[in-house]
Amino acid sequence: MNKKTYTIFISLVVALGGFLLGFDSAVISGATPFYRGTFGLDSGSMLIGFSVSSLILGAIGGNIIAGRLADRFGRRNILKLTAVLFAASAIITALSFNIVIFLFARILGGLGVGMAILVAPMYIAEIAPKKMRGRLVTFNQLNIVLGISIAYFSNYYFQQTIADPDLKWRVMLGVEAIPAIIYLILLFMVPRSPRWLMQKGNNEEALSVLARINGEDKSHIVFNEIEASLHEEINKDKARWSDVFSKRMKTVLIIGFGIAFFQQITGINAIFYYAPMIFEMAGGGTDAAFLQAAILGVTNVVMTVAAMLLIDKFGRKPLLYIGAAGICISMLIVSFSFINAKYTIDEQSMQNLITEVEEMDVEIHHLNKIKTLSELKGEAFENEVAFFSLVREKVGQDTYNNYKEIILKHSISIHSIWVLIGLLLFVASFAISLGPVMWALLSEIFPNKLRGLAISIMGFWNSIVSFSVATVFPVQLEYLGSAATYLIYAVFGLLTFIFVWRFVPETKGKSLEELEEQLVK
Repeated sequence: MNKKTYTIFISLVVALGGFLLGFDSAVISGATPFYRGTFGLDSGSMLIGFSVSSLILGAIGGNIIAGRLADRFGRRNILKLTAVLFAASAIITALSFNIVIFLFARILGGLGVGMAILVAPMYIAEIAPKKMRGRLVTFNQLNIVLGISIAYFSNYYFQQTIADPDLKWRVMLGVEAIPAIIYLILLFMVPRSPRWLMQKGNNEEALSVLARINGEDKSHIVFNEIEASLHEEINKDKARWSDVFSKRMKTVLIIGFGIAFFQQITGINAIFYYAPMIFEMAGGGTDAAFLQAAILGVTNVVMTVAAMLLIDKFGRKPLLYIGAAGICISMLIVSFSFINAKYTIDEQSMQNLITEVEEMDVEIHHLNKIKTLSELKGEAFENEVAFFSLVREKVGQDTYNNYKEIILKHSISIHSIWVLIGLLLFVASFAISLGPVMWALLSEIFPNKLRGLAISIMGFWNSIVSFSVATVFPVQLEYLGSAATYLIYAVFGLLTFIFVWRFVPETKGKSLEELEEQLVK
């Protein structure tokens, strides 16, 4: 193959790490309602949230060690390690017989996520010719959102084709081992990074790789440029934490910490990680909920591509305004949909509920507990938390944990189409703004010398916020109710808009040196 095709092939292979990262992040959304029953987790417990967000905890660890490992053992070897971690996590998770092993496997996969998110784009940036670098690096981001979307469709497929709830979640999570093993095999066809090879003194192999990518003549020019760059790095002072947190960095730190905070506090990972559960709470059946989650994934892909096309045309700030306003409006739509919902048990809904539960061939004591809900006939509830507190009291915690979604489906009266519209608008708003724009801004506002360290700090802070949101979300739904939970996210959307207006500068069309002069004083 010619040099351009070869470079694209290499980048696509490496970007499969982004696909696995996205898949691993989203696939849990379909499995949660089923493994919750297997492990006997209480509905709304913090442990459910932690079982989902433990991936982020592992990713934080992966972020911390990725750079040093990649420098010591090479980018390609660390990518191979991520493939092994993804495969091992998928297999161990699928075979877990208790929650402790399950959590261990999720954290293991998170280590792979944390390393892949940094090392894959690093490798592509180091191997790509200048003219192709921007486009090739975006392969990774595009693969992340594709992985999220495919995970939703995969979940929908297994929801449709597997009847046993215990087997269902195991297959949903275990199937990731297949693309992970394929990724590992393909990585053996990828060369080592020429920049890393030169750092280790393997100049001959580096030249050979550069020749395949740039052509024989140009390879020597690129080789000399890398050599000069490495020499400059050796001689310049290293970035220090005290420099990042110095008084002159006050403005960029406010922007960086602020945008990293608002990107996650508006609830994006709560929506992605719990999408089917959210749609079930809006009264849809399980099949419909999984299909609607898949539609969210497609929306995410389409709007991420749109953001890539528009970010340099319209600028960062207009996209952030559009996104923050959209997040606020969309969460208000969802919140008011639940505010106007009603919860009733009448003759018809009770019969439908008992029929569905009987068809599931459940244990007789669960069925008898559910039949006690007939005592609530004729009562109408407008408060979700009050209604489910009474349901839990009637049926007991164990039955409540296993059949809450089915009871909800047959008792709620809500305009579910508005919930779907609101969540689609939310994902579209995030994907065209805070999702990609945050990383673009972070790469632009920090001075050259401090950029790498500062972005690592912001990424760590962003992950901490993400972990907190995903962990607390089930507890919020259980004890605050859906309406209040989404109203909180709407308020954060409004605060994001105000923050962008007050603190975030437009960086479009400005050189990094101009921005440094403007922001670092």
